[in-house]
Amino acid sequence: MRAIIFILILAVIAIVIALATGFLDVNQIRGAKAPQVSATRNGVTAKGGQAPAFDVETGSVSIGTKNTTVKVPALVIHKPDHNQVEANAGNAM
Repeated sequence: MRAIIFILILAVIAIVIALATGFLDVNQIRGAKAPQVSATRNGVTAKGGQAPAFDVETGSVSIGTKNTTVKVPALVIHKPDHNQVEANAGNAM
């Protein structure tokens, strides 16, 4: 249950950030109208009403490639001389 609440909180935060940065633009183009409700002995009836309409514009993300030169460090390995290996082996004892 905590995981679901955490995911919902993250979703709300993401929407707020998208609106604040201009990546998501929401405009209401048609307002809502409540239906006419009447109650009689036979039940309740509702007529009319209108759901709101929204115009949503999102930003775009471009993905591409470009050629770049990257400097890579060179790795040089110097093998020890045979005499130096024997001298180090004698000092270790």
